[in-house]
Amino acid sequence: MGNLSYDVTREELVEAFGAAGRVVDAKVPTDRETGRPRGFAFVEFETEEAAQKSIELMNGKDLKGRQLRVNEAENRPPRPVGGPRPGFGPRPGSGFGEPPPDFGGDFSRGDKPGRRFKTKGSRRNIRRRKRGFED
Repeated sequence: MGNLSYDVTREELVEAFGAAGRVVDAKVPTDRETGRPRGFAFVEFETEEAAQKSIELMNGKDLKGRQLRVNEAENRPPRPVGGPRPGFGPRPGSGFGEPPPDFGGDFSRGDKPGRRFKTKGSRRNIRRRKRGFED
């Protein structure tokens, strides 16, 4: 259900929807950061008939000053495990995620795009060689 007042509790939902049939469970999701209810809830009934009856009885009814929007919950599509989510990541034309501009390096020597010069080791190793710690 949606358009739920932010101060409605789980117990009040069980009581209000109990007129349609036996309520098995009621969940009021809260915001992770603030801990406040998010304005919607899920009520689970013992039978499918009780769930349909609750939609007919409670849709449009007033609960704590808000007109409820009651409908059957829809299953969410499964989220992909790992990797970027759709809509996130570099925007086209932003310069990120695009191939680097040609810098004129000699790829036959193993130069890589974005590298202006070739080094002979890590900075730490270069510093060690300068101090005389040659292997």
